[in-house]
Amino acid sequence: MFLLVALFLGVYLASAVGPVKPVRDSSFVAAVYEHKVILNPEPHVPLSRRDALRHMQKNLDIYEEQAARAAREGAQILVFPEDGLQGFNYTRSSISGYLETIPDPQRESWNPCMEPGRNGNTEVLQRLSCMARRYNLYLVANMADLQPCPLKTDPSSSCPSDGRWQFNTNVVFSSDGLLVARYHKHNLYFEKAFDKPPQSEIITFETPFAGRFGLIICFDILFHDPTGILLEKGVRQLIYPTAWMNQLPLLDTIQFQRAFSLGANVTLLAANIRNDRLIMTGSGIHSPFSATYHHASKGDPEEGRLLVARVPVLDPRWAGQSEDAEEGGGQSERTSSVPADSGYCRRDSRVDRPPAPSVPPSNPAFTSSMMHDPFRFVLLKETEGELKVCDGTFCCHLRYRRLPRGNTKELYALGAFAGTHTVNGRYALQVCAVVRCAALESSSCGQEVEEAESKMDFLLKGTFETRYVYPSVLASGLVLEQPESVATAADGGVTMKHSNVAGGLVTACLYGRMHHLDSE
Repeated sequence: MFLLVALFLGVYLASAVGPVKPVRDSSFVAAVYEHKVILNPEPHVPLSRRDALRHMQKNLDIYEEQAARAAREGAQILVFPEDGLQGFNYTRSSISGYLETIPDPQRESWNPCMEPGRNGNTEVLQRLSCMARRYNLYLVANMADLQPCPLKTDPSSSCPSDGRWQFNTNVVFSSDGLLVARYHKHNLYFEKAFDKPPQSEIITFETPFAGRFGLIICFDILFHDPTGILLEKGVRQLIYPTAWMNQLPLLDTIQFQRAFSLGANVTLLAANIRNDRLIMTGSGIHSPFSATYHHASKGDPEEGRLLVARVPVLDPRWAGQSEDAEEGGGQSERTSSVPADSGYCRRDSRVDRPPAPSVPPSNPAFTSSMMHDPFRFVLLKETEGELKVCDGTFCCHLRYRRLPRGNTKELYALGAFAGTHTVNGRYALQVCAVVRCAALESSSCGQEVEEAESKMDFLLKGTFETRYVYPSVLASGLVLEQPESVATAADGGVTMKHSNVAGGLVTACLYGRMHHLDSE
C-alpha cells in the first residue's frame, strides 16, 4: 500500500509551495476544464481498491497537466467536472473501490498533502490537495464519498440497510492544500451508486481573491434546494461541476449555463464532461457581463479543453466592491459582452414592451411536443408581426421582424408551456420560446435543431409567476448571443429584446422554474 500511495503522491509533497498573499482586486482569473474522462469499461463489475486507484490515477494525471497549464495562465481557481475521476454507470456495490471518506471541513481542519497519515484510505484527497498546493490555486473536484450512518430500527430512517451513505461530492482545496469545503449532491439524476443526503446542504467557501462561492452539481441547477437557497442568501458566484447531456432546443449545456448566469445575475464556473457517445460537451465561465465557453461540434476531436478567463468579483460583501463591477474581459474562442448596467434581475419598466394583443392571434394554435412537454404553438407566417399564444392562463407575446437569407425556407414558431415536466425528472415550468422547426411541417416544431439561416429581431415577453426566469438566445452552430436587454416588471412580466443577431436564430427562450409547484 505504501508503494501505491507513493504512486499517487510522487514528488508533490516535496515540491509543494505555500499560498500567495491575499490581494484585493475587482476581478479574478478562473479556469474550468472540460475533461474527456477515461472510463471504466465495466462499471458494473466491482474493482479492488488498488485497481480503482490505478484507474483514477489516469484521470488525475490529466488533472495534474491541466492544473499546471491553468497556473501558467494565471488562474486562481480551477474547476473539474462531475464524475471526472471515476466516470459513471456504477451500481451501489460496484463503486465501492472508488469511495473515500471525506472529513467535514466545518468540523475539522485538515491538509491532506501535509498530513497524509491522519486519515487512511484518502489517496485521491491527498493527490488533489498536493495539486492545489503545488500550483498555488484553489481547486474544485468531484469524487465519490462514503459516510457511515447509524442503522436504526425505525423504518423511516434514511440510513441505507448497509449502514453507510454514498454521496456524489464536490471537494474544494485552498491554494495551500487545505480542504475547505465539501458538498453532497442533493438532486440525483439516475445515479444508482449514490444516496440523496438526508438534508439539503447549503455550502459556501471563502477565497482571498474573490470572496464567497457556492457549490452545486449538475441537476441541482434546476431546483430550489440548494440553488435557489444560495441565490436567496445573496451568493453570486457559483461553482458548477456537471456531467450534462445536451438536449436541444431548450437545455443545451452552454445555452442553459448562460441563461442561468443572466437570469440569476451570477458568475457560473461550469465544467462539463466530454463524451460524444453520451452527447456531453459544453463548459463555460459565465458572468452577467461576458461569456467564455467551449462547445464541441460534430467532427471535432474528442478531447479535453481548458478555459481561462478574467471575470469581475460579484460578492456584494467584498470590500470596496460595488454591485456594478467592471467587465472581466476574458478571452476564448467564443465570447460576448454587454454593458454592466444592462439591468439583469432588476425591476425596470423602461424597456419598450409589446402591448398585449386585445384580439386572438391570426394564426391558429396547435400542440406539439418539445422536450417531452406539450407546448402550444403558433407559426410565424409573415416576415414581421405580433403574435400571442397561451397555455391555459399563461401567455407569451412576440413582436418580430424576420430577415430570411436568400431563398431559404425555414419555419419558426412561438411556443408556450405551463405545467409539470415529468420525463427524466419532475419539475414545474413556465416557458416562452421562439424556435426554428426542424422541417416545414408544424409537427416538426420543438424537435432538435442546430443550424438556421434566418436572422430575427424580436421582443419576447411572458408574465411569470416566479422570479426564477432564465433568458437565452442560441444562434446557428450553437453560438450564444447576448440579449440586448432583459427586464422584469413588478407584475412578473419578463421581456427580452434582441436585434442584429450574428447568425441564424435557433432558439430564443424565457425559461421559468416554478419551484413552489414542484410537489403538486
